[in-house]
Amino acid sequence: MGDLRGALPVVLDLTGRLVAVFGGGPVTARRIRDFLDEGALVRVVSPWVCEDVLDLVDGSKDRVTWLQRDYSGPGDLDGAWLVHTATGDPEVDSTIRDDSTALRLWCIGATDVPESTASIPARAHVTTPDGTVTVAVHGGGDPLLARTVRDGIDLALRSGGLDLRRHRPRAGGWVALVGGGPGADGLLTSRGHELLAAADVVVVDRLAPRGVVSRLHESVRVIDVGKTPGHHPVPQDRINEILVEEARRGLGVVRLKGGDPYVLGRGGEERLACEAHGIPVEVVPGVTSAVSVPAAAGIPLTHRGVAKAFTVVSGHEQIPTLPPGSDHTLVLLMGVSTLRSSATALVTEGRPADCPVAIIERGFLPTQRVTIGTLGDIADLALFRGVESPAVVVVGDVVRLAHDA
Repeated sequence: MGDLRGALPVVLDLTGRLVAVFGGGPVTARRIRDFLDEGALVRVVSPWVCEDVLDLVDGSKDRVTWLQRDYSGPGDLDGAWLVHTATGDPEVDSTIRDDSTALRLWCIGATDVPESTASIPARAHVTTPDGTVTVAVHGGGDPLLARTVRDGIDLALRSGGLDLRRHRPRAGGWVALVGGGPGADGLLTSRGHELLAAADVVVVDRLAPRGVVSRLHESVRVIDVGKTPGHHPVPQDRINEILVEEARRGLGVVRLKGGDPYVLGRGGEERLACEAHGIPVEVVPGVTSAVSVPAAAGIPLTHRGVAKAFTVVSGHEQIPTLPPGSDHTLVLLMGVSTLRSSATALVTEGRPADCPVAIIERGFLPTQRVTIGTLGDIADLALFRGVESPAVVVVGDVVRLAHDA
């Protein structure tokens, strides 16, 4: 036997192959799940099983069988390709290992790793557009070391710290529409980081988290299509064409947007344009500024006893008919330039002129600023303070809960 310090890592294809499992405790349950995930057939031999194992037996009757008895000798190993033992009885586990060795079967001994002929390393799985990457770490008999290293590599993969791009041509490219959140680097999702680490081209807009973009590998091509109020240097049709053109060259393309791709953005149009050309598209939600930016100012959009519903509206559009009470929260995106007309319309529709209003500029960034007033005076306050986009406007009683209220 040995402690497997000089072990050779090997990937096994267990699809349709039998694994003989001995023991019925929680460790066995975890391993059965692993084996089933790899497509194996499992035979459990144990006089008793815990609830988790019983659930697996009941839920996978076509792939898991349970022989309710003790180990009865080498015959219990018939047909197996791999053996796992965790009976809790050292003598029984030792006998199973010896019988497995005599039959030239690899045996994983969960309760006595140094005496095992095989072991399962600490693992993590990261899904990239080009396939799933499995990280497996063997710690030479030290499972804590293995898990620590595994977690460190997993974090680097999920945070974009490792370059996951393919270095051989693809048959076809892909596009990911990634919501960058309100602009703060830390609010980009783990999946967003993973896709950026695998991208060849990143198409960004003005409100995307620029700190994340600045840390991309120098070989990643960044295409800035940022729009500012009243100035659209790259029209939406051309943005759609860029995504299609780059993906059709076999490249991985991330369209990194501020907020969420599907909340008052053009994510739906971009997806449809790509799919019309047979390009696979993944959509990664972002933390929409409609919810996150008010939170940065301490404003919940709903609060028990204050507001139980909210509506999100583009300030570029006519405000729809809404409940007139200030207990229904209204969030205006892109609403700075139309603030005066929006406030007037809301008062005309029945909201009181003293209904609280907050404008949050540059939410979550070091330069965040909050301006608080009422429907009656917010337009003048914004003009006096020089309020500028990007900003989110919140109308309703919840504004009184703001940090600066």
